[in-house]
Amino acid sequence: MKLIKLAFFLFFLLVGASFAVLNSAPVMLDYYFSTLELPLSIVLIAFMALGVFLGVFACSGFLLKLRHENSTLKRKASLVHEEVKNLRTIPIRDQ
Repeated sequence: MKLIKLAFFLFFLLVGASFAVLNSAPVMLDYYFSTLELPLSIVLIAFMALGVFLGVFACSGFLLKLRHENSTLKRKASLVHEEVKNLRTIPIRDQ
């Protein structure tokens, strides 16, 4: 499995490097206070990384809620398991 992950990593690294070489034309990035001239590949990668960061940030509340629910359910399952274990050890009394 590690070998497959390494192969995917190297493949995407190679694709990213070729992308950067093919898109090396400078572009003018004009924001309100100033302008900046950067290679197109750097601008695209930076904004894609920003999009990933914003996407993770947007999902973080949902993920935290799921983690909390998961821990609550694990705690309840542990209590039920202990209760069943205790009930199995109680001797049965005939009436």
